[in-house]
Amino acid sequence: MIPPDQSLIQYPCDFPIKIMGERRDDFAQTIIKAVEPHTGPLQAHQVDMRASKQGRYLSLTLTPCVTSREQLDNIYRCLTSHPWVKLVL
Repeated sequence: MIPPDQSLIQYPCDFPIKIMGERRDDFAQTIIKAVEPHTGPLQAHQVDMRASKQGRYLSLTLTPCVTSREQLDNIYRCLTSHPWVKLVL
């Protein structure tokens, strides 16, 4: 565990998280619903979605306001354990 005074991130902050997965019609809604218990409701300006060049994958960037390292860790655990998610940055 990194002590708060040694963290490179100052909380609270808007923290962009990129999520990639195979293209599905409900990918964005499902991932947002999975993350919101950790972030609270996300607004439209906090969500960006793009398809890959050939349209096989989707990239979803969520930018929630995070208040602690623990919250950020919980978000990453939630995302990396989701079966539709291939990569989280």
